Amino acid sequence: MPQLVIGLGNPGGEYALTRHNVGWRCLDELDRRGKFSRWRREGGSRVKEGGVEGYELVLAKPQTYMNLSGRAAVHLVSRYAVSPSDLIVVHDEIDLPLGRVQLKWSGGHAGNRGVRSLIESLQTRDFTRVRIGVGRPPEWSDATEHVLDGFTPEERPIIDEAVNRAADAVLLVARVGLEDAMNVINRWAS
Repeated sequence: MPQLVIGLGNPGGEYALTRHNVGWRCLDELDRRGKFSRWRREGGSRVKEGGVEGYELVLAKPQTYMNLSGRAAVHLVSRYAVSPSDLIVVHDEIDLPLGRVQLKWSGGHAGNRGVRSLIESLQTRDFTRVRIGVGRPPEWSDATEHVLDGFTPEERPIIDEAVNRAADAVLLVARVGLEDAMNVINRWAS
């Protein structure tokens, strides 16, 4: 059975390189590393099926905007007959320093509206999260504006490396399971 990986982000070219779309960038990196079908519509998402390093994956980018990602996730869970507890969700995290990647099981949404939508729509907090640190906004800045901003030239290489590590984290979860993957990935950040 393929592993369902949902990347959170916003559709539209103006959002492509924003902090909020690092989840989509991780899926693009997985796509680059493997062999996948073409993107197609599935419910409220764009979906690709294929594999990387012998692991079957379904990559899904909800097209509902971040705040309504849960609607698309409900369809995907039903379509691929998986439990929400078997999902891997990749998303931005302002509570982590820029470039830090962390695996997490369950928990709250920490203000991430996409994660909040998933929790509300799936009616569970129990799913795997690959959190990509995008840093906190400056004190004078609003969190929403911060995540909808792009990265500075100095930040770009840091986030590019983080996206690569997030793709590594997804594959490690597929290979060894969440607990063992957490022992590796979360130690990288220490």
